[in-house]
This record gives sequence, structure tokens and C-alpha cells, in this order.
Amino acid sequence: MIYSDINKESIDKLMDIFYDKIKSDNNLGPIFKSKIGESKEAWDKHKDKISNFWQGQILGEGNYRRQPMKTHIELPPFPQEFFNIWLDLFSQSLDLVFDDNCKAVFLKRAQMIANSFQNMIYKYH
Repeated sequence: MIYSDINKESIDKLMDIFYDKIKSDNNLGPIFKSKIGESKEAWDKHKDKISNFWQGQILGEGNYRRQPMKTHIELPPFPQEFFNIWLDLFSQSLDLVFDDNCKAVFLKRAQMIANSFQNMIYKYH
């Protein structure tokens, strides 16, 4: 189903598809698994947390109250190019969930977040 509006249900669907891609990626999978764990419960908890993050970013809703920059700075070092892989997997996932208008909203925000994280991790850290 392709969504033409953004809501909790569509964001949850995006998280399911996106994190399935992340888990199977040879570069990103090990990083995420080392932080999240291997169990379905741990991944479900993470997907719910990040769904709340995106609800806040896109809808102004959700209950995400963490510091995502701090979490990413504390990860073991990884190549900057991995952000391009993350964005590509996110874009592929958006294609499977949203129409072009909704996809553009998410992609613009995701690119801004990725750029901000890269600046903090690689230029100022």
C-alpha cells in the first residue's frame, strides 16, 4: 500500500521496511545490531522509538525525548560513507511506503539530519 498522507500507521510501516533493510545490510547491520541487539523485542522497541522520533519531526507529535546526536557520537567509529548507505536504504524504503510528495518531505528532513550528524561526528568531534 502506498500512502498519500503521513500518519503514525504509515511511519510505523516505514520503520518496519527500513529496519529490515538495515538489518540485512553488510555495512550498517553490524553497527545497528551491536547497539540494539538481535532479538525481535529489541528491534520492535527501537522501531517504536524511532517512529516516535519521525512523528515528532514530521507531524509535531510523538513522545521522543532523547538526544539522537549524543547516541550517534557515542558509537564506535564508522566510515562517513555509511551515511550515504543509510540515506539510500531510507529512500528505497520511502519508495515502498509513500507517494512522491510524502517521500520528498521525509527525504529532505533525513538529508538535513544526516548532514548535521556528519558535521558533528566528522568535522567537530
